[in-house]
Amino acid sequence: MKVAVLNYTGSVGKTVVASHLLAPRMNGAQIFAVESTNETGADLGLNVDQLRGEHFGRLFRELLTRDDAIVDVGASNIEDFLTHMMRYEGAHEEMSYFVLPVINTGKAQRETIKTVAALAELGVDPDRVRILFNRVASSVEEEFPSILAYAAKSGEVQANPQAAVYENEVFELLADQRTTIADVLADQTDYRALLRSADPDDHARISQLSNRHALRALAKPVDRQMNAAFAALFS
Repeated sequence: MKVAVLNYTGSVGKTVVASHLLAPRMNGAQIFAVESTNETGADLGLNVDQLRGEHFGRLFRELLTRDDAIVDVGASNIEDFLTHMMRYEGAHEEMSYFVLPVINTGKAQRETIKTVAALAELGVDPDRVRILFNRVASSVEEEFPSILAYAAKSGEVQANPQAAVYENEVFELLADQRTTIADVLADQTDYRALLRSADPDDHARISQLSNRHALRALAKPVDRQMNAAFAALFS
């Protein structure tokens, strides 16, 4: 499938969603980052084709030749992206889904509703517009009442409370180490054994090894939770 990840507001975790949630579960789909200023999956070591919103024509032609793709649209480029999409009749039909990550701030929820309305104006079928609740502390129902109420009232978007990614320090650690959950889990190194054999005075080496072991311990349950979120998002 082909999925666009977008929102009018920034800092809602679009790149985290594209890189950690979607990419490992979409047959090695190419990521296209429509971005000019912020982090993309390339910063995590992924193969990313970067372009700007005004280059929609090039993106459209690329999508025509692919079965699977992820389009990560930065907030700085969403206006151009949607404007140029309107110029190509039926262009939005090349996307299987539009995924809108949202965090539990008032501004993010308002801007998410604005994004849903913009997609509805383009003629996107409501079943293809999906909310991804991101950085959830404990309860989607308690933290995202505006989004859930709007989805129920408008019928313009699918908002499954089970499509949720919970707050976790692992994402910051992954960014710091420029890696992904998939790469961490693919690493079969026995860090416990290396720690036991390390020079006790080599504090830098011990710190590096213990950090890698801790990262993998954090990544395993998050990966399972991502599997559940992915299934709920597209159910």
